[in-house]
Amino acid sequence: MAELQHTRLHAGLYALAALLLVSQAAWFYLIGDYDRILLPALLAPLLITAALMRLGQPETARLSAYLVLVCGYLLVAMELPTHSSLAPFWLGLPPVLTLLLLPLGPAMLLNLTLTPLWLLLGENLLDLDLVLGYLSLVMVAGLAPWEILHQRSLLQATDPLDEECDAIRRSALHDRLHSECERAELLHQRLAVLVIHLPQLEMAGEQFGPGARRALLGSLCDTVARCSRDHDLLGREGDADFWLVLPDTSESGALLVHQRLEEALHRAVLLDTGPVETRLTDCHLRHGESPGHFMQRLQATVQRQVNG
Repeated sequence: MAELQHTRLHAGLYALAALLLVSQAAWFYLIGDYDRILLPALLAPLLITAALMRLGQPETARLSAYLVLVCGYLLVAMELPTHSSLAPFWLGLPPVLTLLLLPLGPAMLLNLTLTPLWLLLGENLLDLDLVLGYLSLVMVAGLAPWEILHQRSLLQATDPLDEECDAIRRSALHDRLHSECERAELLHQRLAVLVIHLPQLEMAGEQFGPGARRALLGSLCDTVARCSRDHDLLGREGDADFWLVLPDTSESGALLVHQRLEEALHRAVLLDTGPVETRLTDCHLRHGESPGHFMQRLQATVQRQVNG
């Protein structure tokens, strides 16, 4: 949902920029400056095209960004040499626009590469302070997206949840399972793990796209949440492999969870893939077994499930 809103926001901004260019062309016509009508009149349809491409397939999103960037560069190249009073605005627009539309690395490289071009276009309007200001803007403006990327990486490193679904990620799963094994051994309790494999996941992504893949993962996580206890833990071991950790659960209890979950998943029917198919196997911690050996047995079970 958030991704869809982000896409619509970008498309709306592109369309708004096209409307501004149409207004600019109309203003040039009204004041009789006919020589300057052509460029905004040509750029406006390109921005409308970029907006429509942004609403299309994800593969066209980057192409639409480059199209908007080219339109912005052409507009700045036309306006910069003719506006002495607005020279700081037109000179500062290219680096900011580049950082907004491109990833940080390519944006910084492109900004530094095009610096001589913008300075040459405005050489009759620039002074030393303005040149230093432009160079400072190129460097300082890159700090904001760099900090955003840094915070995102930090959040991903500390967030235990998987990026695609509500299961916890592999590293957090192993840490929690190791703790549960030690806890079960210390309190003389039983520990069971239900190994779940989704054979449809790869096919769903290849044939029906990322939406069907997310729907399949969401259906699994929601069904597991309904069929398990609050302190049970679902973790993602591999792309299509999950472990449901069942603390203080006997063999009969794990079997009941196995059957209940299998029936609930079979009743879940998705629009693209039909009934959700799963392969489930329950494993139990043996008395005196180390956490490492138990995880090796679980991984061997995953491999058997993958091989069918």
